[in-house]
Amino acid sequence: MPAPANPFKARLKAGDTQIGLWVSFGDPSVAELCAHTGFDWLVIDGEHGPNGLRDVMAQLRAVGTKTHPIVRTKDDNRADIKQMLDIGAQTILVPMVESGAQAAEIVRSVHYPTQGARGVGAALARASGYGTIPDYLTTAADQICLLLQVETMAGLEALDDILSVNGVDGIFVGPADLAADMGHIGNPGAPEVQAAINNALTRIRAAGKAAGILTSDQKLAQGYIDMGCEFVAVGSDVGALLGALRALRATY
Repeated sequence: MPAPANPFKARLKAGDTQIGLWVSFGDPSVAELCAHTGFDWLVIDGEHGPNGLRDVMAQLRAVGTKTHPIVRTKDDNRADIKQMLDIGAQTILVPMVESGAQAAEIVRSVHYPTQGARGVGAALARASGYGTIPDYLTTAADQICLLLQVETMAGLEALDDILSVNGVDGIFVGPADLAADMGHIGNPGAPEVQAAINNALTRIRAAGKAAGILTSDQKLAQGYIDMGCEFVAVGSDVGALLGALRALRATY
């Protein structure tokens, strides 16, 4: 029996646009609620959200197969990536990638030897059904989806090198950090920032990789969708709750 199929990765390869939501509260019930709302994918945020290993695992269990959970790690640490894979994450988003060499090492982190350097502990892992998926070791790589986050000027300058790395399934352009690095902190909609983002997204897709981004601006989101970006996040649990509560309070 092989590792479970990754529908998100399959749809990326097909060129479909998948709409997602950021999940940052670190609470399984919130993740479960979000999973019932029809989004194609959710990001469980381990970079800025208050999420440790057990928090992420609880949310993976809560989400189940209702939608596809993506786990954003706090950085490119190989041990952390290994643990996220072992608890059942099949799609990993790694922030702050700034070189082809860094990208290549991250690819090694998600693959077992001899193709990579992921530690072999599948018999103990949730990912293998605690050893009940006998072919996990030989089939896991086909179902792991690796997304890298480019969000600085250095990352954009190295984009071609990053795109040339085999094993990278998609590139996510981080607008908030990029805007800050370009001198427009808090204003990712600035024309200069948007020009850099659109150029990057076009180059990513031209290289045959999936392109992704996050924005709560509906006009910008529709523009990215119209460009053909394969994974677009259109908001967050925090933003949605805050907006709904403010609107409700304003009614009275």
